[in-house]
Amino acid sequence: MHRAQAALAAADTDLATIRELLSFRLHRLAGQISRSAGLRYRRLFDVSLGEWRTIALLGAEAPMSLNALARAADLDKGQMSRVVAGLVDRGLIRKQSDASDNRGIRLTLTRSGRRIYDGLIGAARLRNEQLLGVLSPAERRGLEAAMLKLEAQARVLIHAEEG
Repeated sequence: MHRAQAALAAADTDLATIRELLSFRLHRLAGQISRSAGLRYRRLFDVSLGEWRTIALLGAEAPMSLNALARAADLDKGQMSRVVAGLVDRGLIRKQSDASDNRGIRLTLTRSGRRIYDGLIGAARLRNEQLLGVLSPAERRGLEAAMLKLEAQARVLIHAEEG
């Protein structure tokens, strides 16, 4: 038996269910946090979670191309194109030709988009503190350190899988 397969077989006996896997637990937690954010931002600002992420990224990093925006938001280009089109129609995003690339489009927030961004980012900071507020300062530092280690290890695993 290959060493990786043996390790997998041993791991199978240690974990009773999928619910105990770190990736499953983190995915569920991220989903719950995103769901609560989506409900709040829809109620307060009439934007979806995808729209919020798009507005937040442009508010912090504009101008951006559609491709760069899609990568940063972790959406495929088609999804991002639909989100951007809706926000352009609502007057929150401006599309301009990229002077350095005749085929390229630069995306920025309009004045209305900037006002929405200012409200959204304030609400997001408050919500972030509500989430982290249940942790002591030592727990916050531990969480940050653990997340950095897990992110680094995830990149190593991705690199190993990609060959």
